[in-house]
Amino acid sequence: MMMSIMAAGARTLVVYYSFTNNVHTIVSDLSTQIDADVVRIEPAEKGIDYAANNYAAGSALISAIRNNPSDPASYPAIDPVEMNMAAYDVVIVAAPLWWSNMAAPLQTFLFQRGGEMAGKHIALIVSSASSGISNVVADAKRLIPQGIFLEPNLWIRSSQVSNCHSMIAQWLSDINYTGIASVGAAVSGDEVPVAAYNACGQKIASLRSASGFSIVQFKKGGNTYSKKIYR
Repeated sequence: MMMSIMAAGARTLVVYYSFTNNVHTIVSDLSTQIDADVVRIEPAEKGIDYAANNYAAGSALISAIRNNPSDPASYPAIDPVEMNMAAYDVVIVAAPLWWSNMAAPLQTFLFQRGGEMAGKHIALIVSSASSGISNVVADAKRLIPQGIFLEPNLWIRSSQVSNCHSMIAQWLSDINYTGIASVGAAVSGDEVPVAAYNACGQKIASLRSASGFSIVQFKKGGNTYSKKIYR
């Protein structure tokens, strides 16, 4: 049985890109409500005014990705990001919307690292002026094909950014963030999980596939015992 074990509890990564700083403001507020590592994605080419000429530069980047989403050359270069993705159980992606899609620099990061997020809980925050976010959600699921996506997604319109605190708090409750993040905290690094069962007593393949609570058997120091793990 495969299971993620984290000695200090489930760790969360927040990864985002922000051109107008709306998403930066959202992530700054989010960071006051949860304990998470935060990474801001930056384009490798500096000084581009994506808003100039009716956002012509950004539009060209999105068009290139749409035309050939499987080609690494379609994605704009970003500054290197060094991290141990295996250390995280939850990844929150905070994205601006560009022409109905996820901002191109953030797509680059997910294209490069999305495969490492397999089996992790993925939560999505989107900022936009008015357009719906369905294509951004589709981009995230394409780029993180084996992620466990939490619902609902959080859509914060530009006009709501300055008062986003309560929206974020409600969203964290809606996706049961506290319950999900506490799963890893209930498992210490010295414990070895040997079996897991759902509330009906049926053996499950992975703690990640459970809902409500699971009964997990552990071995530690030659002893076998069980715990209720809530999520």
